[in-house]
Amino acid sequence: MSQDYYELLGCARTSSADDLKKAYRKLAMQHHPDRNPGDKDAEKRFKELNHAYDILKDPEKRAAYDRYGAAAFDGSMGAGGPGGPGGQGFDFGSVFGDIFDEMFGGAGGRGRGGRTDSRGQDLRFNLEITLEQAYGGTEATVRVPSSVSCETCHGSGTEAGSKPHQCPTCQGRGRLRAQQGFFTVERACHTCHGAGQVIDKPCKTCAGQGRVRRDKTLKVNIPAGVEDGTRIRLTGEGEAGTRGGPAGDLYVFLSVRRHTLFEREGADVHCKVPISMVQATLGSSIEVPTLDTKFARINIPSGAQSGHQFRLRGKGMPIMRSSQKGDMYIEIMVETPVNLTAKQKELLKEFENAGKTSPESDGFFARVKEMFGGDDSYFSVYSK
Repeated sequence: MSQDYYELLGCARTSSADDLKKAYRKLAMQHHPDRNPGDKDAEKRFKELNHAYDILKDPEKRAAYDRYGAAAFDGSMGAGGPGGPGGQGFDFGSVFGDIFDEMFGGAGGRGRGGRTDSRGQDLRFNLEITLEQAYGGTEATVRVPSSVSCETCHGSGTEAGSKPHQCPTCQGRGRLRAQQGFFTVERACHTCHGAGQVIDKPCKTCAGQGRVRRDKTLKVNIPAGVEDGTRIRLTGEGEAGTRGGPAGDLYVFLSVRRHTLFEREGADVHCKVPISMVQATLGSSIEVPTLDTKFARINIPSGAQSGHQFRLRGKGMPIMRSSQKGDMYIEIMVETPVNLTAKQKELLKEFENAGKTSPESDGFFARVKEMFGGDDSYFSVYSK
């Protein structure tokens, strides 16, 4: 390769390692054979780029190139030269595999060198609370089936006095590479199962996993104003990682139980209160329950109808991360008397005969009469 490696990558000799990497990635993607099928020039250019970057990314090789040029790697300096015999040789699998390592951090986040630990799984716990608990906030105790770090081996997975050693199959990487055409495919090492290390003497308590199954008892602080479906995250309270790896998280999903008196709508609360016909007719003052375990008094005007609402400001649910509260809406329902005695029926007939007291009813039947042309006979039958 006669062209200067720096010129090939479009960089200056003073370029940093990051600048070289960025330039290489851009050009490698541009000239990749899969993007240029059948283009021999593109394939050749791609190999030249890989060879140039393979030299310049290594500090020692870059120093040799800066001093001796390409002669340091073409074998002309002898077998003991920096490049050794056949220095022009090009390991496509190694170089292109490095692209994946640099761009994606290696498979499974292991990167170069592998990891012996693995993060524990996140856990989910469903917790039902009452509307009163959602209103005032509470502290709940939950028992979660989980796994914890093994106390015998302290999470290492090995017996006392022994240590894991580097996997001889993958050389500690945890991954094995296989070249398929222009691509390098990685898979977990079958010997160490991706750990990068093997254990000759596993801990008898945890069978080399570094963790054991055990229920956790935890306290969960539930803030005031939580809604149905709220998710609370407890960092590090999930399953323990294998061989000393970090623990996962615990997610507590809240559901608010349906209340027998109140119905929630966002931060507002609705309550239907039955009253008697006499209270609605003459007017009254009644006490209604609220979520703060106190009673509020409302004045019902005379002639109140079913469906009339009263608004109690600030008597609704707390709004999370705020000092404000929603409102409570009291809706009255006028009950029709039932199981009347003969005396009560007689009094009601006298009341009805004393005069018209139902303007809505009278107006309705007046419109019915008008619709049928003022026929009194039909109206009298219809209104019975």
